[in-house]
Amino acid sequence: MAENEELQEEMSEGEARQKILVADDEASIRRILETRLKMVGYDVVVAEDGEEAVDVFNKTNPDLVVLDVMMPKMDGYGVTREIRRTSDVPIIILTALGDVSERITGLELGADDYVIKPFSPKELEARVKAVLRRTISKDVIIPAGSSAGAAAASGKGAKNVITTGCIKIDTARRQVYRKNERIRLTGMEFSLLELLVNNSGQAYSRNEILQHVWSYPADHRIDTRVVDVHISRLRSKLEADPTNPELILTARGIGYMFQRIN
Repeated sequence: MAENEELQEEMSEGEARQKILVADDEASIRRILETRLKMVGYDVVVAEDGEEAVDVFNKTNPDLVVLDVMMPKMDGYGVTREIRRTSDVPIIILTALGDVSERITGLELGADDYVIKPFSPKELEARVKAVLRRTISKDVIIPAGSSAGAAAASGKGAKNVITTGCIKIDTARRQVYRKNERIRLTGMEFSLLELLVNNSGQAYSRNEILQHVWSYPADHRIDTRVVDVHISRLRSKLEADPTNPELILTARGIGYMFQRIN
C-alpha cells in the first residue's frame, strides 16, 4: 500500500495522467493490469489482439505500450514493427519464461524492456515507472528541418550540445543529429547514449548500465543481453560502419564505453 501511495504522489506532481495501452489476449491479465495501473494513477486502454492494439494505439496515442508477444491476428512483433514505423513510444513486452529468443527478437525490433511471464503486477508497475521516467521528455520536440532544429544541429544557440565528429547530441532536447539530419532514437536508446557520452572514456559493465539506465537493482537477475541489443541498435544508427565501431566501443572484459571526447 505504501508503495502505491508513493507512486500516486509522484504522478500527482506531473502535468497530466500518463496513458498506457495494455495488449494481451488473456482477459485475466488485461483485467489485473488495468486495475493495478489505474490504482497507481495511470489512464489505461486495452486491446485483446494485435490488430486491435494497432488500432487503439493510433486512436489514443498512449505514453507507453505493454505488449504480449503471443496474440491472435497479429503477434507482438508485428505490432512493434507497426508502432516503430511512426513512433518512438516506449514498449515493454511480456514474454514466456523460457523463450530467450522472444525477448531478443522483441528488443531488436525496438522494444525498450521486457517482463517475463508469470510476473508480479508490482514488478510490471516498477518497470513501467522506470521506463517512463527515462523516456518521457518534457521538452518541446523541434523538427529537424526547421530553423530551430537546424540551429540545434549546428550547435548555434543551443545549450548542452555535445559534438563528436559529425554527431551532435542535444541533451536538453534529447535529440541526436548527424550533420543536419536528425537521427531517431527511442527514449531508452537516448538514455543509454547519454550515460556513455557524459562519461566518455569510462567503461561500464552491463550490470552497471542496467542499474543506471533501466533502474534495475544491483541484485536483480536479468538477461544482460538487453544491453547488448540496445548497443547494437545504437551502433546501427550512429556508426558509419556498425561492424567496426568508432564511437561506442567494447571494453574487453568489462562492457561498453564511448570514445573519449576531449
